[in-house]
Formats: sequence, structure tokens, C-alpha cells
Amino acid sequence: MQSSKRVVVVGHGMVGHRFVEALRSRDEADTWHVVVLAEEADAAYDRVGLTGYTEHWDRTRLALPGNAYAGDDHVEVILRDPVTRIDRSAKFVTTALGRRVPYDALVLATGSYAFVPPIPGHDLPQCHVYRTLDDLDAIRAGALAAATSKTPVGVVIGGGLLGLEAANALRAFGLSTQVLEMSPHLMAAQLDGAGGALLNRMIRGLGIEVHTGVSTESIRPVQRNKPLRKSQEDDAVRVTLNDGSAIDAGVVVFAAGVRPRDELARHAGLDIAQRGGVLTDRSCVTSDPDVYAIGEVAAIDGRCYGLVGPGYISAEVVADRLLGGAAEFGEADMSTKLKLLGVDVASFGDAQGRTPGSLDVVVNDPVKQTYAKLVLSDDAKTLLGGILVGDASAYGVLRPMVASELPGDPLSLIAPAAEGDSPGLGIGALPDIAQICSCNNVTKGDLKEAIGAGCADVAGLKKCTLAGTSCGSCVPLLKQLLDAEGVEQSTALCEHFSQSRAELFEIISATEIRKFSGLIEKFGTGRGCDVCKPVVASILASTSSDHILGAETAALQDSNDHFLANIQRNGSYSVVPRVAGGDITPEHLILIGQIAKDFGLYTKITGGQRIDMFGATVDQLPEIWRRLVDGGMESGHAYGKSLRTVKSCVGSDWCRYGQQDSVQMAIDLEMRYRGLRAPHKIKMGVSGCARECAEARGKDVGVIATETGWNLYVGGNGGMTPRHAQLLAGDLDDETLVRYVDRFLMFYVRTADRLQRTAPWLEALDGGMDHLRDVVCHDSLGLAAEFEAAIERHVAGYACEWKGVLEDPDKLSRFVSFVNAPGAPDPTVEFTERNGRKVPTPIGMPRVPATGERSVR
Repeated sequence: MQSSKRVVVVGHGMVGHRFVEALRSRDEADTWHVVVLAEEADAAYDRVGLTGYTEHWDRTRLALPGNAYAGDDHVEVILRDPVTRIDRSAKFVTTALGRRVPYDALVLATGSYAFVPPIPGHDLPQCHVYRTLDDLDAIRAGALAAATSKTPVGVVIGGGLLGLEAANALRAFGLSTQVLEMSPHLMAAQLDGAGGALLNRMIRGLGIEVHTGVSTESIRPVQRNKPLRKSQEDDAVRVTLNDGSAIDAGVVVFAAGVRPRDELARHAGLDIAQRGGVLTDRSCVTSDPDVYAIGEVAAIDGRCYGLVGPGYISAEVVADRLLGGAAEFGEADMSTKLKLLGVDVASFGDAQGRTPGSLDVVVNDPVKQTYAKLVLSDDAKTLLGGILVGDASAYGVLRPMVASELPGDPLSLIAPAAEGDSPGLGIGALPDIAQICSCNNVTKGDLKEAIGAGCADVAGLKKCTLAGTSCGSCVPLLKQLLDAEGVEQSTALCEHFSQSRAELFEIISATEIRKFSGLIEKFGTGRGCDVCKPVVASILASTSSDHILGAETAALQDSNDHFLANIQRNGSYSVVPRVAGGDITPEHLILIGQIAKDFGLYTKITGGQRIDMFGATVDQLPEIWRRLVDGGMESGHAYGKSLRTVKSCVGSDWCRYGQQDSVQMAIDLEMRYRGLRAPHKIKMGVSGCARECAEARGKDVGVIATETGWNLYVGGNGGMTPRHAQLLAGDLDDETLVRYVDRFLMFYVRTADRLQRTAPWLEALDGGMDHLRDVVCHDSLGLAAEFEAAIERHVAGYACEWKGVLEDPDKLSRFVSFVNAPGAPDPTVEFTERNGRKVPTPIGMPRVPATGERSVR
């Protein structure tokens, strides 16, 4: 059906994307055709999570789901072609590339730009802003150059949220970082003096110098008294402050706030608010009834809102209005909760206590480095707002209570609980009108309605209501609400075991049961299934050094472990010998090449820095592995739910930037944890410096060298839902690093669910990273020695699984294509030749060979 009207959206940021999604989800009659015109090269991405880009440098990870509107013929997205002019009388827009696009309705979603004060020198090449992906690419290039110069210093002008994020990024590049803030304390817009003073101390404690109450006078190129040699040259600038001091820096980042991008509206003659922004009423319509403004560019009743939550509300309002509704912009939630450089900070409601007659209740603990303040009405009954620094765990319950009468003593809500005391208020104390998810305007009542309709877990609530799908700060409350509503979330492994995987691990560890039959007879029912058998096999392997193909356990394994090889799409198998840390000798390279040549195998160097050989049939596996084992190589466990690889850069041996021996550390870690069975595969990386050539923060365990030791990151994964790892501990020596990795891995192995990787395990862990840090670094559970002993037993008992097969005739007998014809090759395994090399032909999927291909046997 052809849409009868056209709406043009100028800008494709988070709010513009939300508008398109909202309109298309409600426009059942396909009344509107949407044309999106965007300036950036990237479709809508998560600008709130922009700092994460500095850890993985993968733009695709920040892409908002559905930002390409695949399969929707009523949405057209045009990137890299910004609108340059609006003709309101003729109702069309003109773009930089000369497009002339008519509209029936126009939605301005141009957002804001980074404000750069008119300081002399602000336009020097060393100066940057922190706003877009392209900005961060430019900062990265400048920081990497500065890190190897005579002036490895970064200066951030502005101590707000973006300023501290920029400081974190510069520090990650190895720069000595300094923050300049005009106000008396950091995050002045969100925090009061006491909370800001604590934040100042905590940020300084992390090695970032903070200058408050200062402004920048000028930025000038450094004038050297004596010329440097060519190899010493740098492009330092001198940042002079109003107190007469100066800082020499290689990079300067402006994070002094943002301004609405209202230039299009100004030139088109639309009304502009007194302090900037396109003036709208509460329906988000401008002075032209056919033009709307949403997000940061909209001055709704004269006020611009710089947070994504109010922006999303404005997008929903306009979508409703275009479809004949009467929605209006209500009270905006300006709450903020974030973790800056590992420090929890939260601000909500009237945090500064500007309401006449308001009262403050404060708990300030400088020893534990926590600060909490509640702002109450003059009768001390109604919560107006609050601030939390150092510990923001109460934010989830407190924020929805703003403007509500408190159910008890306000001091009890923020005072530290004594040991053994039960926690304070939970989600059950909140009224149904309390807004649980401010980003998507989801109330407790909305969530209860979804639970009543059958949503029985967090994933279901997120899908049904959109709660927790933006910033994610409300996700813990979703689980609390499910519990409060009496929704039982089964932890049973399957129909044969009522216990969870973690409970079965404890049972097997505490008993002498070493067989599946004995376990299911005593603690389960029936004969087992494809779910519980591999899980029990994995637990048995994690708690002993028995061969996984021994006696009864061989029948429990899945298809890959059954043949100690990954089955490929055409029924053939891959052979992957271990190449610890990517370090390989010429002799082993020649051995792999000769075997691949003799057996006609396809070879590929993988992202894990080893060489895979593809195309082996079951009957060929023993002979291939015999030659590899005789040549001094061993199984790489590419088939197992276990440690796969430890990727490394070339480290301090070869790289001029290397700070530690990353290659040897990668080898040591891989040889220590090789063969360790786990709920899911584990990948590690070791980088020799902050340039991150081993991509360690995309791994389950990531290790990055510093000048004094190692930073340890955990919980990073690739795959369908990529996660970057979080910092667990910093500047560790070799011994401490290994101890912490021991504890982390065993805690994960013992407590994770079936097929749960470290990232979702950490997300689901009660207390999250703080609890994990307590367990691993501070031994809060008293299990550190037990965890380390378990790893030592694993190391002592390790043996190459393929070597064990080759030495056992019974195990060797299973490696045949057909039991009744053990020497016959498998006729169902087919290959196609492409450019002189074999690739698989999928079974049951006939295909037309491409150029250079022919079928082979």
C-alpha cells in the first residue's frame, strides 16, 4: 500500500531513531512514509555508551537495534547528506548533495553540538571535542601520537559527565590526564558541594589530576628554547590558566557542555528560545504547525533537555500527534546514574534542594568514601530528590519514589545497614505509578500488567515493555519485581534434574559420584537428555583429570567432544593444535603445512592466533593427530566448552610501545588454564600496552600492561551480544594477576548456568562487579584458597586429550565413519574447489558453483 503522506526526519541519532520506531509501530495503516536525512556516516548509534567505543573501536557494537529498518518499505534512510535549508512555504528541504525532498510534516532531530569556548588557540590541531564516533577517532589518533612523544599529557576542559568520560579515554591511551573545571567541584550540574568534593578526591585517587575553580586563558604551541632532534619532535601545546599556571599537553579535549543545533530552524524563521533551541509547546510543535522538534534541539516551553529519556518522550509525543493523538510532554525525569572511572554517581529529582523550604538528610562517610543525601519537603514526608556518590545501590528504589510520600524514616533509606540487618525498602514499597524505567517511561504498573499477561522473566519484560533496553540501570528492579510478584523463575537444569547447574556442581564436588548413572539415580529422574548429559560431563571434567572419552562419560559428550573436533557444515571436521599465545616455531609451522598438504586440508589463520585445518573426515583424525603429537604439538581444545585461546600482541620484546612481556604472559596463562572445562568457551587476551593490539577487552579475561604491572578486565565477549570487559583490578604484579584469574575462573565455573558465558553471568550476578571484586580481590566468601587449589589440581592433572586417545585402542576404535566398514571413507562428505582449494559443499543444499569453482570428492 502506498503511503499517502511523507514525514522527513532531519537527524538520525538516538531520538530520531526512537521517533521512527514509535511511528512505524503504531501506523498500522501505513499512513506515513518516513525519509531520514542524516549528517553522519553511521546510522543511529548509542551515544550514551560512547565511552565504550574507546575500549573496542568497533562501531557496529554501538549500532542501535533495527537502525536500518530492514524489510520496511516505508522508511528510507540517507546518510552523509545533511539538510542545509528548509523551505517552509513550499514544504521541502534541500541537502548538501542537492537533494530536494518534499514533506507533509518535518521533524527536527538535529541534537546538539559540543560547545567550544572562544579561547585563543581552540582551533589548533591538538584540540578536539568529545561528541561523535569521528571525534573519538580523531582523539585516538592524537592520543596515540602524544603517548610516544616528549609530552604524553592530555588535558580535558570541563569536569562534567562528558569531561570525565573523556578523561577516562585519555588515561586508557596511557596519557597523564588533567581535568580543568570552572566550578568548585566536578559534575556541578548534578552534585552539591559535599558530593562533588568527595568525587574530586576519588578521581584524584585514580591518578587523574583535577583543577577546580579555574578557567583557560589560552592554548599556544610550545616554544622550545632548544630545537629537538627529529626523533624527539612533538606537537605539544601550552594550556595557560587564569591563575597563572600552565600545562604542556599533547592532546586537549573540550567537554564544556553542548548547545542545541538550531541553525536550520533559525534560517527558516522558526521561533527560537531565549537560551537557544527550537521553541515548541508541549505537543513538540514549533511556530510552524507542520514542523516539530524533538530531543536536545527542542526547547519545550522554552527549556532544552540534555538527556536521552526526555528526548524519547518527545519522540513518542510527535509520533502520537502525527497519527491523530493528543499526547503532550509531561514532567521530564532528569535523573542520572553512571559509573565514572569505576566510581558510582547518581543524581535524581531536586538534587540541589532548590525547592523552597526543602530539608536535607545527609550521610557522609569519608572513610568508606560514600556520600548520600535525600532532599525532602518541608514536612519531611515527601522525597524531592537526592545524590549518591561512591555507592549508588539505593538509586533503583529511591528514584521512582520522587514526589511520593516516604513510607518510613528517610535516614534508614541511605544509612549503611549493620551486619546481619535486612536491606531497606524494596520495589514492593513503590506505588504502581512509580516510573521504573525513565528512558522508556515504563511504570511499575506497566510491568505488573506485563507480568499478568505472562511475562515470567527479565528478558520477557524487556521485550514486552522496553524497560531496561536503553541505559539498563533499571534491570535489577525488574528481577526484584518478578520476585515481589511471586513469579517463580525455575533454576532447574532440565526435566531430569530439579537442581541448577551450580547446585549439581556442588553435589558432584561434595560427593564421590563420578558417573552420570549414579548422579541421576540419586539426585534426578529418568535417563537424562541432550541438555543434562553434556552439562554433567562438563562438571565431571571440571572436577577431575579423567579423560572425557573414558568409559561411561564418552556417551555423555555432544558431537564435538565426542570426536574431539568441531564438526563443519559438510560433515567434515577441523583440526586445531594449540599455539599458546600465538607463539609458534618454524618447525611447527612446517609440520602443520605438511599435514595439511598431505591430507588436502583447508588452512586458515584464525582471530585467536592459531592455524585451523579444515576438511578432515572422522577416520583421518587419529593419523593427523598422531603426526601432530609426535611433532610436539597438542590439542587446542577448539571443540570444547573450555579455554580456547589467549591472544597476544608482540609485547615488549619487539614493540617499541610495549610496557610488559605480553607474549610470555599469554603463554603462561594459556598453559595454565588449557583444558579447563567450563559452562561455555573462554577466550583471553593479553596486550602489552594501552594500544590494545590483542583486543583484550573483548575477551572473557583481558590483561593489559601498564607501566607498573597489569590491569585485569573480565566479562568481555564477542558473538551475538558483544560486551566489553570491565576493570576488575589494576597495576597487578604477575603473581597477583594469576591468583585473581584463578579465583575468577573457578567462581565462574562453579556458579554459572548452562551455556552461560562470562558476560551474562556477570550481569546476572547479585551485586555485579562490586560483588565479584569482593570475592576475587578481598576473599569475601573465604573461598580464595579453595579456588586456587582447584586450579592447581587442574594444572597438575592436565594431559592432552588427543594423546590419551592415541594411547588407548578402545578410544581409537570410535574414530570410524561406519562401524560395519571401519576403513571406508564417508561418501556424504562433499567438497567444492575454489581457486585451487577445497571448501565444503553443504549437505542437502545444492548450489551453483561460482566462477573458479568445481565439485570435487
